[in-house]
Amino acid sequence: MFPVKEKAKFMRINTILFISLLTAVTSFSVSYAAPADSLKTKNGKKWPQRIADSFIKRHPADVINDTVYNNKWTYDQGVFLEALRQVYQKSGDKKYFDYIKTNIDMFVQPDGNIKTYKISEFNIDNVNTGKSLLFLYSKTKEAKYKIAADSLRKQLANQPRTKSNGFWHKKIYPNQMWLDGLYMGEPFYAQYSKLFNNSKDFDDIARQFILIEKQTRDEKTGLLYHAWDESRQMKWADPETGRAPNFWSRAMGWYAMALVDILDFFPAKHPQRTDIIKILQRLADALMKAQDNKTGLWYQVTNMPDRKGNYLEASASCMFAYAFAKGANKGYLNKKYLVAAKKAFEGIISNLVTIGKDDTIDLHQTCKSAGLGGNPYRDGSFEYYVNEPKRTNDLKGYGPFIMAAVELEKAKISK
Repeated sequence: MFPVKEKAKFMRINTILFISLLTAVTSFSVSYAAPADSLKTKNGKKWPQRIADSFIKRHPADVINDTVYNNKWTYDQGVFLEALRQVYQKSGDKKYFDYIKTNIDMFVQPDGNIKTYKISEFNIDNVNTGKSLLFLYSKTKEAKYKIAADSLRKQLANQPRTKSNGFWHKKIYPNQMWLDGLYMGEPFYAQYSKLFNNSKDFDDIARQFILIEKQTRDEKTGLLYHAWDESRQMKWADPETGRAPNFWSRAMGWYAMALVDILDFFPAKHPQRTDIIKILQRLADALMKAQDNKTGLWYQVTNMPDRKGNYLEASASCMFAYAFAKGANKGYLNKKYLVAAKKAFEGIISNLVTIGKDDTIDLHQTCKSAGLGGNPYRDGSFEYYVNEPKRTNDLKGYGPFIMAAVELEKAKISK
């Protein structure tokens, strides 16, 4: 037994420790693990604007002012500017429109030429930012945006194709379709076709999605392999199927986002619209089964959560949250996917985000890049994917992070 004095002192110390611990836990949960729809700044801004404003605060002039992008026309800027467009459409705040226009005007010259863009490369990645061109043309009717968009549409018209009529990912990757390319090319293709009433294009757009699902879908898991080589000549390709050897989560993230985005423009009575929705439903079902139960996130290599070196990857988790939420909001997916999307978003906040005192938001653990072939050679192995560098606030994660927040703000999730 303690003497009375020592007992009182012991109780005071423990009380202080308990209060300190309680304060720390409460502070952590409010900052990082509270439900996504309850986290607001003092001025009442919700997540989409919080995240967007944090990025703009750090990059007030332009979206690609760091050494990674070397001030080139790139798909990365298109991902982020599309996210800002969604925030602008939801909030009506003109500062987001102005930011988009300023960034596009850095590249699009008065005559409509795009600085650093070369159609001769036939790199389907370079088409993605064209969505911002179409948005600006629709809002301003400035001819230069239409001329620039026409250049990208011309690229698609002449893009090399596999014998089965699928777009090559790049000229330097003959006979190959990558899941990534469906996001880079098809939403622009669909938006352009609707805007300029080229309805026959939707047959070709549907063909691209149907073909790559057929060639990359694993019957056992329902997951999609990263890429397909029709020629079976690449060292990374399975000699019988032409498939890449692994499931890379972000590749499926690009594809899932492309599916929900093209449906915004796909004609309601098109005979293959239902096929596109069924592809989305099959993929969503497979991805939900791969979602980590504890965190709500997805691993870099989707189907190997317990393998040493694998990690919870930010961009794919954001992309799946966006595709699930938008798919459910639009009625393509069951409402259970909204719950899964919210769980994913809260997992991102709890596990992959840090928030500064000035409400600057950092998103960690985005894979910098991953591909197949090339020099140095990328073999598509598990070791290759998990050892690619990771970045904080990479546009490929930060853009979908905003998009997921926008869709979840729209959602009505029953308690």
